[in-house]
Amino acid sequence: MTGGAQRVVRDRPPWWVLALFLVPAVALYTVFIVYPLFSALQYSMFSWQGTQRLGFAGLDNFAHLFSGVYGDRLWRAFGHNLAFFAGTMLVQTTLGLAFAVLLRHTRAGRRFLQTAYVLPHLVSPIVVGYLWSLMLSPQFGAVNAALRAVGLDALAQPWTGDPALALPTLILVNAWQWIGFPMLLFSAALAGIPPEYEEAARVDGASGWQAFRTVTLPLLMPAIGIVTVLTFIGNMNVLDLVYAMQGSQGAPAGATDVLGLLFYRTAFNNPDPGAIGQASALAVVMFVFIFGVSIAATRVLRRREAQLR
Repeated sequence: MTGGAQRVVRDRPPWWVLALFLVPAVALYTVFIVYPLFSALQYSMFSWQGTQRLGFAGLDNFAHLFSGVYGDRLWRAFGHNLAFFAGTMLVQTTLGLAFAVLLRHTRAGRRFLQTAYVLPHLVSPIVVGYLWSLMLSPQFGAVNAALRAVGLDALAQPWTGDPALALPTLILVNAWQWIGFPMLLFSAALAGIPPEYEEAARVDGASGWQAFRTVTLPLLMPAIGIVTVLTFIGNMNVLDLVYAMQGSQGAPAGATDVLGLLFYRTAFNNPDPGAIGQASALAVVMFVFIFGVSIAATRVLRRREAQLR
């Protein structure tokens, strides 16, 4: 063993020191993630009368999720969550990448632009939802007022009151808030790509767009994959923004209902005395689906990342 290797082994702290640093994180994870998950799984297996646990129900609570009127609401809310993910992913990835490339070639005002892009990401979704509700008000909102001021009265709409417009409007607001996050990831990924790669492609006769599409974009795929997984997790759990803008019923007429709202209504706004078991079953189903898809997507991303090396 060389002197350098001996020094590394000698300087390594004992295992109990490393374990000591892990204890707070493991404790918090156990209290706020592991314990609620197993509690929800336990609750979902029993019948309830209010907060009083009755007999063992097996999978009855899970079966009730997918049957009757509740099943229709579940699938509708699930479709809205998928639309949230697809729409947010399309908007925030496209614009986030465009802003990251723009910042890469910007010198003057770069820090100001970075702050402007990231600032909405730091604001609570409840606050963002409330502010956009005011701005999108049909009578007094700034959006319709601006359209009318430039003579585009025909484009002034009840953005959150029209069932056909409400969900796309919320998707755009959601993408606007979180666009700073993919921009930061893409900026970091672009900083790690040597500029010589694109320069070599241009020497071979490629245009700027061709060099970006054939050289830079493939190297950004790991970052795009991370954004995809995190966006999927976030949008399958979306609740606060929709609640702030549309209420617990997903107005208008359920056009913006999502799984988070359905869980909220089932658990806390439900006259059914057995709601605890059904809400817990819904929470378990949501966790298993989101966790399973995320793990599968992460494995695919690791394989592709290994192929790029």
